Amino acid sequence: MYDNIFLIIVGMGIVTYIPRMLPLTVFHRMNLPPFWRGVLRNVPYATLGALIIPGIFLIQDDPAFGILGFVSAVLASWLGANVMSVVFISVLVLTAYTMVS
Repeated sequence: MYDNIFLIIVGMGIVTYIPRMLPLTVFHRMNLPPFWRGVLRNVPYATLGALIIPGIFLIQDDPAFGILGFVSAVLASWLGANVMSVVFISVLVLTAYTMVS
């Protein structure tokens, strides 16, 4: 039984690694037009928005918490911060808000 679980874990690792590895190995020399580079550059922000925005409307206890997190993330990204910085800044703002209230 444990051998099957190990094989399943290894198989899932391979299946998730292949889509991440292929663009780096196959397309690394390909020059994309500026439009497509811009589209691909914004995918992380669009994904982050798709994950976060529904949660803003589902907060029951303190809706200001969700709105403040959203506004801080939008401002950080508008000012040119990368995705990790946007998340970190939003967490810092919401931590400060939690400590104050």
